[in-house]
Amino acid sequence: MALPDHVGPVATEYAPVLDGDADPGEIVWTWVPYEDDARQGKDRPVLVVGRDGPVLLALMLTSKDHDRDAAGEARRGRHWLDIGAGPWDNRRRPSEVRLDRVLRVDPTTVRREGAMVDRALFDQVVAAMAAVRGR
Repeated sequence: MALPDHVGPVATEYAPVLDGDADPGEIVWTWVPYEDDARQGKDRPVLVVGRDGPVLLALMLTSKDHDRDAAGEARRGRHWLDIGAGPWDNRRRPSEVRLDRVLRVDPTTVRREGAMVDRALFDQVVAAMAAVRGR
């Protein structure tokens, strides 16, 4: 069962260790529920940005290009940041991370690690998330 999205401040940390456990600073794969129907969703990569007790806090990634309709996305409250391509996508497609929706992820539902992001990219994502969320 999917957890409800996180609301409120996000205590971020950068602590990646490629040891099989999901850590902040890593992109991992897990089930992400759709916003309009949490009973449905899809397996996708997420960037772990912090923890809330035993729960991971993460931002979902997509290979879909939202730049073409950035204004429309913003009107719907969705904000994206380009993060480039990486080993989390086996086809090495450029990815975007969603900044306005913070997912709560049960660590036992994480299926695989994709990659660590470097500290500069992590800091860029966290700063953009804070700016979008007003925190």
